[in-house]
Amino acid sequence: MKPVEIYTSPLCGFCHAAKRLLNKKGVTYSEIDVLADPGRKPEMIQRANGRRTVPQIFIGETHVGGCDDLFELEQDGKLDALLAAG
Repeated sequence: MKPVEIYTSPLCGFCHAAKRLLNKKGVTYSEIDVLADPGRKPEMIQRANGRRTVPQIFIGETHVGGCDDLFELEQDGKLDALLAAG
């Protein structure tokens, strides 16, 4: 399984929803809390091509986007293939 990183804030409902979906699928992910570590927010913005909102989700080197993007991949049946190694 490819590494998954998610930039979050504890006050963000969309962040919680995205993490619930990943947890339901048994996905291990690294969480970067930009509220607790605001120095990481510029890194997130750069990696996310200027997007400033959380969550920002990365699977391997692929920028998935936010919560809606993650759920769209799941609904379209494309999330499992993206998560798969290789």
